[in-house]
Amino acid sequence: MSKVIVVGAGINGVTAAIELKKRGHKVVLVDPGPLPHPLAASTDISKAVRRAYGADEDYTALADRSIKLWRKWNEEFGVDLYHEVGVMFVRRREMKPGDFERESFKMLQKRGHKIERMNSAQLWKRFPAWNPELYRDGVLELEAGYAESGHVVATLIGRAKSLGIELRQGAQFVALDEDGGGVHGVVLADSVGDAVSVPREANGFPYSHKIAGDFVVMAVGAWTPYLLPFTKKFFRVNGQPVFHLKPRQPELFAAERFPVFGADITTTGYYGFPTNREGVVKIANHGPGREMSPESPKRAVIPEDESNLREFLASTFPSLADAPIVYSRVCMYCDTHDGHFWIAPHPDREGLVIAAGDCGHGFKFAPVLGEIIADAVEEKPNPILQKFRWRPDVRAGSGTDVARLQRKL
Repeated sequence: MSKVIVVGAGINGVTAAIELKKRGHKVVLVDPGPLPHPLAASTDISKAVRRAYGADEDYTALADRSIKLWRKWNEEFGVDLYHEVGVMFVRRREMKPGDFERESFKMLQKRGHKIERMNSAQLWKRFPAWNPELYRDGVLELEAGYAESGHVVATLIGRAKSLGIELRQGAQFVALDEDGGGVHGVVLADSVGDAVSVPREANGFPYSHKIAGDFVVMAVGAWTPYLLPFTKKFFRVNGQPVFHLKPRQPELFAAERFPVFGADITTTGYYGFPTNREGVVKIANHGPGREMSPESPKRAVIPEDESNLREFLASTFPSLADAPIVYSRVCMYCDTHDGHFWIAPHPDREGLVIAAGDCGHGFKFAPVLGEIIADAVEEKPNPILQKFRWRPDVRAGSGTDVARLQRKL
């Protein structure tokens, strides 16, 4: 079997490494660390896990399979990484054909999933934190919920080590080791100060060593267009504000009364989660974001972000309007022009596979991402890879995540 170097130990990288190892490949997993990486999109307390994808049957089916595997992971790891508390997408007006919520309702109904339509005052009484006068319709997906994302990554890193995957934590990717038409490995600098007797450079950066391999999988998320400049035409990197709040009435935000939600998300961009073990409510925005490097000094929540959040809370969750913010961060998205993943071999650089383009909606697919990426490496038939193919012809604005607040032109 082949030797595969996986660069990036976030959710794409670690799941790919595990699957490739299970298929008999020798795998080296490279990451600057620490793990989970504090700046990675994978890191945080929670990520939504839902089937609702409008009229897109591909993602709906993929999410359905993922949820079944999330339940198996809970059993396999002996810990609840996934919490099935329900996911609710609601609107301020009645759902109409073409609306994300309406199309999701129809698709989930067609596939026989357990759902409820949130269009009666009686139903809203179950969720007292909400302003029922503002939100009048929507869909509650009962067999969905959230995953403890940082905990998931840490658990999978442990699994990778136990399988014998070689983990190069503390190694900084410098460049691909390539010649005309082929990639033969990676060039690394040791971030902990590996001494070298003879200074060497690659692409103008000092490096300490190279690792040879038959394939290189670049799974570096928002770092992709910065580490691989030739991908800048395919990806846009931007940051989204995330807030952790401490409610003054925590009983209103417990999971049994407060499922994962999207609040007229295509208009407001806001989504959130019930209280976790520490009594924290997470609310974030799935919108156009601010374009920046993942390590930019400007990567911080700004006063406008907090002001917008407070305005949203005052109208939607009045009892949370003045709750203290105990933590905030900027979550980085690696966006593609059409809102779909980019998991594909490079057509002109033999041995290189790029697994990126999460577009802020990738973590829910964690249990199936590894096999999709491994299939791309092995060039195995997989229908979903057609959707995630190498597609430089796709233009900006040609597609969208239907559950996302769009940039106002």
